[in-house]
Amino acid sequence: MDTLEAEGRRLPGTHDSLAYGVVHPAPGAIYALSIAGGITMGPREGRTVVFGRNKPEVHVCIGEDDRRVSRQHGVLTHLRGQWWVRNTGRLPIRLPGSQWLFAKEDSLPLTEGYTPLFVPGTRGREHLLELFVAGDDGRRPATRHDAVTDPPKTWRLLPDERLALVLLGQRYLLHESDPQPLTRQQVAEQLIELQPEAGWTHRKVEHLLAAVRERLSRGGVAGLTREEVGEPVGNKLNDNLVRALVLSTTLVPPDLRLLDQVDQQASPE
Repeated sequence: MDTLEAEGRRLPGTHDSLAYGVVHPAPGAIYALSIAGGITMGPREGRTVVFGRNKPEVHVCIGEDDRRVSRQHGVLTHLRGQWWVRNTGRLPIRLPGSQWLFAKEDSLPLTEGYTPLFVPGTRGREHLLELFVAGDDGRRPATRHDAVTDPPKTWRLLPDERLALVLLGQRYLLHESDPQPLTRQQVAEQLIELQPEAGWTHRKVEHLLAAVRERLSRGGVAGLTREEVGEPVGNKLNDNLVRALVLSTTLVPPDLRLLDQVDQQASPE
């Protein structure tokens, strides 16, 4: 296993999402990744990783085109054998479970494994910083579900399906507390805004979702038919669909970038 250099090792922007884990992690190392790339550093008392908008002065650049993100928005520090996150920016940082970390608050400890951080930006944007803390033995934390030897089965999605499903399940990907799927009408309205020439309607969205549910149901995913969930159905079918896609890592937080990419393509600027 390679020893990390004192200044860390760079991660390219094309690096796989840290939600998938890390191959051969160094014991106690931290991995930090944004859409612009990232870094990994080994543990040492007082070692820091700075993230923010000002690319020349931070280890990990996040939201470089968004002036609501501070030039140095936060710091990851290794203290007393553990990695901690501190907010040094103007806007709060959101952690899983709708927990907010504000400037001048005490640092929060990071648990082993995967943690996504979200920094709010302009026009409702949220910039993702993925973190992964390796265990002391250098291995990924042990999984707690039954099928520990089986990797999750991911599902192939067409581009339109992925975009619609990211919109449907954006609250899950944002790690909100007790998330619920958007309604088909809400998804259709956002699709129309993102792709005004694509002819989206709430009926087209419902047909798309029904087709994906049927395909996954045939593949063995439970809870995707009316007969299985019973009446009243409500949002249960789509809730089960999104949870199945997230738990299988078919949908991961970096998929939220699709919304920014479509928005940027549609913008006259």
